[in-house]
Amino acid sequence: MPQTASGTAHPPARPREHALLAWLEDAAARLPDKVFVHSIDQDRAISFAGMYDMAGRVGAALRARGLGANDRVALLSGNALEHLIVYLGTMCHGATICTVQADTNRAHMEEILRALDAALVVHEDGLGLGALGETSPGEWQPMGRWDGGAGEGFFAELAGRPGEPQTPLNAYDDVASIFYTSGTASKPKGVVCSFAELLENVAPTADAFGIEERDRVLDFRSYNWMSAQVLSFLGPLSRGATLCMARKFSRSRYFDWIREFGVTVAAGNPTTINMLVNRPVPVTGADLPDLRYITSSSAALMAADWKAFEEMYGIPIAQGCGTSEAGWIAGSNERTRRMGSVGRPHAYQNLAIVDDEGNALPAGEIGAIELGRHPDNEFRYLAEDGSYRVNATGRTRTGDLGYLDADGYLYITGRARDLIIRGGINIAPTEIDNLVLQMPEVAEAATVGVPDPIYGEEVVVYVVARPDAALDEAAVLAHCDSALSHAKRPKEAIFRESLPKTERGKMDRKALVAEWRDSRRAAAGA
Repeated sequence: MPQTASGTAHPPARPREHALLAWLEDAAARLPDKVFVHSIDQDRAISFAGMYDMAGRVGAALRARGLGANDRVALLSGNALEHLIVYLGTMCHGATICTVQADTNRAHMEEILRALDAALVVHEDGLGLGALGETSPGEWQPMGRWDGGAGEGFFAELAGRPGEPQTPLNAYDDVASIFYTSGTASKPKGVVCSFAELLENVAPTADAFGIEERDRVLDFRSYNWMSAQVLSFLGPLSRGATLCMARKFSRSRYFDWIREFGVTVAAGNPTTINMLVNRPVPVTGADLPDLRYITSSSAALMAADWKAFEEMYGIPIAQGCGTSEAGWIAGSNERTRRMGSVGRPHAYQNLAIVDDEGNALPAGEIGAIELGRHPDNEFRYLAEDGSYRVNATGRTRTGDLGYLDADGYLYITGRARDLIIRGGINIAPTEIDNLVLQMPEVAEAATVGVPDPIYGEEVVVYVVARPDAALDEAAVLAHCDSALSHAKRPKEAIFRESLPKTERGKMDRKALVAEWRDSRRAAAGA
């Protein structure tokens, strides 16, 4: 890095496509010794200067292999310092980083690796993926461990490389990353993200969530997905803030982490918030003076859960939302949040609420959520043969339903595919979920549409009762009958000990419908 006359590092001016390196250079110059990432489970940390040095070493290793723009590096690992070093170093060099959540996509790993056709595959030792290297393309390297010294595996090689990043090789529209959606309920998709799409998402997201240099952000979500990558890693990088990273959520340790590391913004989702409500921890906001708020994303947070959490803990929740294909769409913080809303949409996403014909709807009316950065923007996936497939050009619908209020706040009312159509009447399952959750005896609720020979679909609600609650089907149905029109009233209330969730923490309504079908087939065959 260039030096000023006083000896202080002075980052060079860089074009917009090299913003990642520009942010890292700036932070390393201004805040060299400040902790950039603290890995809680590894009990290790890396400073901004240390990350700058390691990014240069990763770039040197890729240059030695002749890898440049749009060449693919596959990264198979969990939340660790090594993961983030390879992730950032690859993109600062200008190549394409491909992150795959191994646990959820293990059944599809061979076909994913064939499609990626990566020149280099760096894999975490403990995941048991090394044998795939015998049948999958590319050079395979065990990741090893970064310990500030020689390390081992891929990191042993990095110890002998120079630590000064060179000018990145990428253009603005080159591919920055490819990441795979979770494949638990369906075949995973490889989402293709250009440097333009990635970089344009970072600053608006950091602004929406109010991330500043003083912040220490806690996140446990997988850094194989864009949600955590942008909000709690690249956002803090762009602002000079700190990330405190855990491998996974822990109900018993979550608040201890916040207290111990002086966390100011803590990531969450509806599943973790529900866990903290149903199995309370003896903590309040007064015990955590540094904490500004907890986020909630991945799925819409039920209003009843939101209120219950804040009444129990006295800690604000601020929602946000996004999609794999477009990144973060909206967000909020403790100053801008509004109950039930995911915040104001990022202006550049050009979000609109539209009807079935694509006509924009006025404030307050529910419709499909549609967005698009600019007319020729392409939403791409990786095809099985490794080529890029354009899924949509210009504007695209996210698959969510919602509305904008008069002040421009976005409210998500459900997924279009979850919409129940009973006798021609559209029914949003979240409306019934929220109503059932008003009952103090109910811990969780999920409404689905099931096949019906007369109405096409019939309404069924699945319920998890709180421990020791005296609650039965008649009480749930009576509660619904008192507040819903006849067409929206559930025909059945089915009790379960827990409700299925996807890897991202979203309610798996598809699994409940399948369960209902299986139970009816079994009953018919009895």
